[in-house]
Amino acid sequence: MMPRVFTLLLFLIIAIQASRAEAARPLLTDYTHTAWTELDGAPSGSTRFAQGADGWLWIASPTGLYRFDGVRFEHADKVYGFPLQSSNLMAVTSASDGALWVGYRVGTVTVFRKNGAHTYMEDDGLNPVGVMHIAEAPDGGIWVAMRDGLAVLAPGAQRFEYLRGEAGLPPLGIFQVLFARDGTAWVGTNKGPFFRRKGEARFSPAYPRVTLVSLAEAPDGAIWGNDPDKHTYRISVADQPVPSQFESDGVLFDRHGTLWAKHPDRFERKLSIVSTGGPEQYLTKADNLSGLMPVTAFEDREGNLWLGTTRGVDRLRPNRLLTVDLPLRAPALVAGPGGTVWVGDYEGDLWRYNADGRLRREEPGAITASYAAPDGVLWLGGLEGVKRRDANGTVTLLPFPDHIKGLRVHALQQDGDGALWGSFSTNSVYKLVDGQWIRNGGLQGIPNTLTASMARDAAGRLWMGHVRSQISVVHGAELRRLGPEQGLKLGTILAMTADGDAMWVGGEQGVALYRAGRFVTLGGEHGEAFAGVSGIARLPNGELWLNGAEGLYRISAGEVRRWLGHSATAVAFARFNAQDGMQGHAQQWRPLPSLLYGSDGLLWFATSGSVGTVDPAHLRHNPLPPPVEVTGLHADGLRYGVAGTALLSLPKGTRDLQIDFTALSLSIPERVRLRYRLVGWDDAWKEAVGRREAYYTNLAPGKYRFEVIAANEDGVWNTKGAALDMKIPPTFVQSVWFKLLLAAACLLILYAAYVLRIRYLTQLIQERTAERMRIARTLHDTLLQSMQALLLSFDAHSRHLKEGTPERRRLDQTLNLAEQLLVEGRDQIMDLRTAVSPEVLSLTLEEFGKGLAEHRTHAFQMRVMGTPRKLRPGVHEEVYAIGREALFNASRYAEATRIELELEYSASAFVLRIRDNGRGLEEEVAIAGGKPGHWGLSGMRERAEGIGAQLEIASEMGSGIEITLTLPARRAY
Repeated sequence: MMPRVFTLLLFLIIAIQASRAEAARPLLTDYTHTAWTELDGAPSGSTRFAQGADGWLWIASPTGLYRFDGVRFEHADKVYGFPLQSSNLMAVTSASDGALWVGYRVGTVTVFRKNGAHTYMEDDGLNPVGVMHIAEAPDGGIWVAMRDGLAVLAPGAQRFEYLRGEAGLPPLGIFQVLFARDGTAWVGTNKGPFFRRKGEARFSPAYPRVTLVSLAEAPDGAIWGNDPDKHTYRISVADQPVPSQFESDGVLFDRHGTLWAKHPDRFERKLSIVSTGGPEQYLTKADNLSGLMPVTAFEDREGNLWLGTTRGVDRLRPNRLLTVDLPLRAPALVAGPGGTVWVGDYEGDLWRYNADGRLRREEPGAITASYAAPDGVLWLGGLEGVKRRDANGTVTLLPFPDHIKGLRVHALQQDGDGALWGSFSTNSVYKLVDGQWIRNGGLQGIPNTLTASMARDAAGRLWMGHVRSQISVVHGAELRRLGPEQGLKLGTILAMTADGDAMWVGGEQGVALYRAGRFVTLGGEHGEAFAGVSGIARLPNGELWLNGAEGLYRISAGEVRRWLGHSATAVAFARFNAQDGMQGHAQQWRPLPSLLYGSDGLLWFATSGSVGTVDPAHLRHNPLPPPVEVTGLHADGLRYGVAGTALLSLPKGTRDLQIDFTALSLSIPERVRLRYRLVGWDDAWKEAVGRREAYYTNLAPGKYRFEVIAANEDGVWNTKGAALDMKIPPTFVQSVWFKLLLAAACLLILYAAYVLRIRYLTQLIQERTAERMRIARTLHDTLLQSMQALLLSFDAHSRHLKEGTPERRRLDQTLNLAEQLLVEGRDQIMDLRTAVSPEVLSLTLEEFGKGLAEHRTHAFQMRVMGTPRKLRPGVHEEVYAIGREALFNASRYAEATRIELELEYSASAFVLRIRDNGRGLEEEVAIAGGKPGHWGLSGMRERAEGIGAQLEIASEMGSGIEITLTLPARRAY
């Protein structure tokens, strides 16, 4: 009796598991598959995967070690700057202390750390016979499965020790080590599995007693193993026969407990131990599997599954959106009774659905539009008419008139009075009144254009969305038109959803909210316009969901509230598209809408060829901030390693840099955001869009710090990021010494130019002065001498006339006038002998003084004290005028025999001094400061005051005059 009961129970368990397998969703509706081959730089024949805290996916292969950041495969012949001992690898593992352990097919192991590397050889206790597997023990020790036994490096030890007979293990043929969650150590050998519980000293045999080359732990703690003949066993510690459960080359249990099996031609998700689940649970070459013979499988820290094949690497990423795997042509979402969701399309019947697919047929026939009334009545639009399905299931067909029969229905909606309206593909709108379809409901003013969508607001008004940004609002017999004048600029109106007193509107060109008589357009961050939105849902928790041409959007309740308060701001959002499992894009034509919120809490979305669901309350979220790393630097075309570098010193004169960086998020690397800046060069963070490099040109010498931060696909930022310090030494021509030498050379050149300029000006003045003197001499020797002789001749002849006669008086007056003209001509000739330009003060005053002395009976002497300096332009002219006036007065009126000129250039002042030994000033002139009608002395005082100088005049009758002009240095030079 008991065996029969046991057999019946076993049959029921198998039947239940088989039914579950049959009802299971296909593998590729739950996961997105991506394959990389040699053409993408991926390794072939991968033997092991590993991932550490740094986020890199390390891949061991017969052709070397690779690492992958989700975007690029990198063939790593060095780790942290240290070389590998061989390119033929069998094992790799990342330890909890950040070290990377690599095992060679022929050889031993090497451990790589940022501060060094070490290869363990015979002196370290290992024989170079080949490594099969490396595992880290819970205590931090390293266990290596070797061809000649199990070697253990205890924590803190320097040498490996073999565990052989004394530990209860066979001496040869160790394939894998597994540390179970309860601390038990499991070893797969060519003599069968062995285990050692925590605290025990020896290993005990487990069963079956066959060679096991791989081990895996199930969620219930059971250990599974595989032999070389593709048999999969559930290992037992009891000495009893253990049958093979199924065939595979190895198994993997993911974090959710799902069992995955490797086969020579496929990778399988096993939903039941006793059933294969069918081809829909396989990943094969037909599904673009990178190659045959899956060798190794691995689950990363973000929940992605990785597979190494003979041709490349594959990834299975869990989808956030669940798609129903059924062929649909223009699927229609229907709000069924009680908040259920039904699905129909152009060619099939209307079915009730849940997240896993069809449940039962609800109504035969194709539909293109529907409306669920508040009273439970469901209206379904087809080609022949509208079906009315009452809450009790009774169906009534309301046929269309002949002239619209066969046309597609775009939208159905009841108005506030309960009358049904429908729009058709002939740009016409009809209202159902007493079983009759009335065009435009008898209203005037409804546009003769396509009505793509309908909705009803909280006040019972009927909204009809047309093309060209037009909306008609019907309330009883009243019609109101809304459009661009009210701020509506969305093109064809594809969706409308009431939200309290407001109305959300979606169209070809975006989304807008109508409130307070105006439309306000919704804008997203980074210029997102939310184009092609044909489905809108405002959830009870305040979230806003949009189904558009570029994907499904989620805007949090907080962002919506913020935007409602400040509509000019851009909202943050999350986008879900093909990378999340969506197939196709939101419908841009009937049937609409393309988004419904069901009573089961799921959001249903329709695309061009499928329907799917997303659970807003349980969205898959990646909480891990991506590790960030600077991977390399190119300076003027040469690559430099940056691993373990505290300060990277670049060649002198480096000007152009390319800095490579990455963020280690392997799920959706396309959505990873990266920001970088070069401190001291960039004013703000820069966004790296579509690239993982930064470029800088024309950099100056100095120290720089490059910083980079990143966020994963869910906006979780790693704000610590990574940094690289670098130094660009200056070349000789960029050094401070060169700049000082250059400055000195410039000063020397300027000084030389100044000297040459002075020399040139001096020569020019001398030449001009010589020419003027030549002209003056010529005039003096010719014109003046002739006039003098003529005057003497006339004077001699005048003496023959009797004094007192009118003729004598007239002749004497003429001679006096001629003599006066002669004197004025002589003065003009003396002026001509002075310099033309006053640029060199000493030269011009000296020439003027000498010129005066040539025509007078006095001597002239000039003396310069100190180093001559150039006076300010305005000061120079005034000093020259004062000096010239003083010399002229002394020469003409002093009756002196000697006139002296002194120029003194000192650091504190400039002094001009003119003295003579003439008759001096009369006492009344000295007291008055000048003669009435003469302006020479007063003019000199005015000029001195104008430049801030002090003018002193010292004189005594019969002792001559001394005029001193003193000007402070800060005003003079």
